[in-house]
Amino acid sequence: MRHTPTGYWLEEAGAVEPAAPLAGDVTADVAVAGGGYLGLWTALRLKELEPGCDVVLLEAGVCGHGPSGRNGGFVNSLWADARVLLESFGRERAAAVYHASAESVTAIGDWCERNGVDAWYRDAPKLKVATTPAQDGAWAPAPAALAELGAGDGVRELTPAEVAGRCSSPVFRSGLLVPGSATVQPARLALGLRAQALEAGVRIHEHTRVGRVRPDGTVETDSGRVRAGAAVLAVNSATGAFAGFRRALAVASSHLVLTEPVPDVLEEVGWTGGEAISDHRTLLHYFRTTPDGRIAFGWGGGAMGYGARPGGRLEVDGFCVERAHATLLRFFPQLAGRRLTHAWGGPIDVSPSHLPVFGSRGAVHHGFGFTGNGVGPAHFGGRILASLALDRRDEWSSLALVDPPRRSFPPEPFRYAGGALIRRALIATDAAEDEGRRPGRATALVASLPRRLGLHLPR
Repeated sequence: MRHTPTGYWLEEAGAVEPAAPLAGDVTADVAVAGGGYLGLWTALRLKELEPGCDVVLLEAGVCGHGPSGRNGGFVNSLWADARVLLESFGRERAAAVYHASAESVTAIGDWCERNGVDAWYRDAPKLKVATTPAQDGAWAPAPAALAELGAGDGVRELTPAEVAGRCSSPVFRSGLLVPGSATVQPARLALGLRAQALEAGVRIHEHTRVGRVRPDGTVETDSGRVRAGAAVLAVNSATGAFAGFRRALAVASSHLVLTEPVPDVLEEVGWTGGEAISDHRTLLHYFRTTPDGRIAFGWGGGAMGYGARPGGRLEVDGFCVERAHATLLRFFPQLAGRRLTHAWGGPIDVSPSHLPVFGSRGAVHHGFGFTGNGVGPAHFGGRILASLALDRRDEWSSLALVDPPRRSFPPEPFRYAGGALIRRALIATDAAEDEGRRPGRATALVASLPRRLGLHLPR
């Protein structure tokens, strides 16, 4: 098994020739910091709205090689956050945000087809499954909230027999089926965006780490600076390294293992419809298939990051990989003796509200806090940031996720210490429920702290 920071998706997608680093001072209409999904969608949207707009994009590594090229490849709307949307913004404004997120799922597939990007886009429903009695029906608030938003069509609960008809496992119980989701090969999508941005005339400089973004839109790096009329900060978990954002998010991690091709097992369990599946633990498991019959299986229980730039400590985690593999075998015993080929992980930018956050501070426009669900929402996030950067008052810049009431995590070291303590309690709680017992009172109390504080620390 290859246990690396970057993982299978980037290896499969193939190498690209890095663009030259920034050298000296340049000018631009808009400077974009960050070459992941959010920064690339923003750059492409800017060129779509104003083809003559001079856009410079700066990336610390190579575009698409951060979390955008390493995630599970789940393309979801904000369906799981429907109740939070309603409670935060009211029905009308929440519905506008939700429908924007739902439209992005299909828009990504349309974009891939229109631009000849083979990102393995597959339209398939999302399947939530209960694997313990404690998880049965735990998803009930989501369908009710979706119905209130006028988006409940096709969302339905499944009996254990219906779940088994889509994917059979000795631990799967009831489930919830949510249409309007998809899967992609995330690195292929990210590198496809990179190629299209270059073709559209976006000036990309890679291996160029942004050190400071001034309120007037000037972006400073070690090798030069970009003087721009507007700047976009789209750097995922590194957002907290910039002034004004140090308490705006927390950094956690998630990890994946990948099997060798096992099409015979997929046939045996009946998992041939491409459903993206997750359980309903607090620190959930998420899993999907690939076109050649592999299973990618992830766990959102990785370590907390200290500060905004953990320095690569969240990408390789033997403990998380062992736990993910053990659960994979518990879910699908038929995989005993079958080989894992790859394992990898990466950071997650966790928002206090579990919703992405966008906004403006002077000439600097920002987006962060996807909390493990960034593939789909980054698409409409790019539309939001492009409109903000061009000072357009339109349907995107007026969405409720733009400049919401500020919420903060505690400062370091309290954020890290508290987060690590809560993580251990959540792991213990999930393990107790897996074994059919209740967690201890002290463990349950600590595990409940995020909810009691109005925070959404876990994935």
